[in-house]
Amino acid sequence: MESAAATPSGNRLDALRCAWRLPLLLLVVVGGCLAAIFLLPRGPRPGTAGAALLRNWSRVFLRLFGVRVVRFGEPLHDPVMFVANHGSWMDITVLHSQRPADFVAKAEIGRWPLVGWMARRGGTIFHQRGNNHSLAAVMAVMSDRLRAGRSIAAFPEGGTAPPGTLKVFHPRILQAALDAAAPVQPVALRYLRDGKPSLEVLFTPGESFMHNVFRVMATPSLTAEVHFLKPVTFDPEGGRRRMAETARAEIAQVLGLAL
Repeated sequence: MESAAATPSGNRLDALRCAWRLPLLLLVVVGGCLAAIFLLPRGPRPGTAGAALLRNWSRVFLRLFGVRVVRFGEPLHDPVMFVANHGSWMDITVLHSQRPADFVAKAEIGRWPLVGWMARRGGTIFHQRGNNHSLAAVMAVMSDRLRAGRSIAAFPEGGTAPPGTLKVFHPRILQAALDAAAPVQPVALRYLRDGKPSLEVLFTPGESFMHNVFRVMATPSLTAEVHFLKPVTFDPEGGRRRMAETARAEIAQVLGLAL
């Protein structure tokens, strides 16, 4: 009887959260688009007003979703390649709230209405997954931007991982940092409610992007932890594979995951 009575009450609270968050989010998105036209013509270059805009816009966006970001450690100075675990579309915004960077993302995102346009304005580098020619071109762009003093962020798992897992890190993407003589810094991301892991922001099997957005919008407040870890160094004997394994192990330790 008690659980049956609690469900309608919970549904009403979810609906109320969506009712007040959605209009404000639309205003923030529209305002961000207008500002991006003038301040992000070619991505968030380090030290510019555009980078500050992206960082502050991301913080406001997250707060409207009820997400409070807590940072551990310090991001390295530009240029640097950040490599992070990936479980949610929100990971990009959480990282942007601490250090704007040019993200590597699947090509499909570039075709999403509005989201794709904003991603391009934010300096996103799009990759056609499973296409080696696309990856070679993407890595060349990554190296060029690192040499130009811009930071890059990538998810070496190659996609979102199921809750409680950490997929193998693909080492090839680290070659872009090696070619540009840029450091590689692992970043661990996790979402908590009342000190316990929260699964609301993570994709469920077969869940669409928009369904997840509205599901997160309806949930109570969350804490997003961003752990900037010590950079991984290149070992000639182990090569980039050893770098990828080390980065994955460091992130897994923070997340409390067994490999």
